[in-house]
Amino acid sequence: MKANTLVIGYGNPDRQDDGVGWHILKNLAERVGQTIPDDPGASIEIETETVDLTYILQIFPELSETISHYDRVCFVDAHTSDIPEEISWHELSPEYEKSPLTHHMSPKTVLSIAATIFDHTPEAVLISVRGYGFEFLRELSPRTAALAEEAAERLWDWINS
Repeated sequence: MKANTLVIGYGNPDRQDDGVGWHILKNLAERVGQTIPDDPGASIEIETETVDLTYILQIFPELSETISHYDRVCFVDAHTSDIPEEISWHELSPEYEKSPLTHHMSPKTVLSIAATIFDHTPEAVLISVRGYGFEFLRELSPRTAALAEEAAERLWDWINS
């Protein structure tokens, strides 16, 4: 039986807290009895009956086909002090968002592509965790590491709801 929920972590694991999505997915993998290498940024592509997990560096248009096969999708990323909450949880709807950067695509834009091309939009949320350090390191800052644990717990509850 295929899971109806997909969790996508994204960000740069070589930039400290920007890789928080990888750490949260590692936590979730352990909860479903899967192990991955302790190397931040190592590939995560796990399919279980409970949830499917994948980690990518950035969101890309082809992801729209992947998400079109699920009922629910959660995007997991880091944020900076521009967002006041340390753990931000937002329901998403399809919406094309222009970007001044040619390599940047938002979760809302991928949802919009899925709706347009595949005529399916999964229920979608974005959970983002406050990053406090963005140095060239692979470990999370202590504050973000604690928030990652809390975010994984909230996400696990959502997966099982």
